[in-house]
Amino acid sequence: MSKSATEYIRHIQDEITFLTEKTATLSEDQFMHDEVLQRAFTRSLEIIGEAVKNIPDEYKLSHVEIDWKSFVGLRDKLIHHYFDVDYALVWDVVKNELPDLKNKLLPLIG
Repeated sequence: MSKSATEYIRHIQDEITFLTEKTATLSEDQFMHDEVLQRAFTRSLEIIGEAVKNIPDEYKLSHVEIDWKSFVGLRDKLIHHYFDVDYALVWDVVKNELPDLKNKLLPLIG
């Protein structure tokens, strides 16, 4: 049985919550010097991208206020370029793009 769009959105929300909680008291410099966090953050972004990828196209087309493609693209970049992950980009996405995504997803899951 396939998951519903709502279930995938809940996975995305869970990862965003994890990332925002971790960055609440974390500086970019601390992040850039912590390999465990770098790997964890990268994995969370991969999960977000994979969840977005699995949301049905019809659903995504009915919610064009969200830039779904950018998160799938980020996931693909992280998965296929694992030897040279740009952790400054990871930090930027977590700090500057995910809060907006979280706010846009909230009304979709009630």
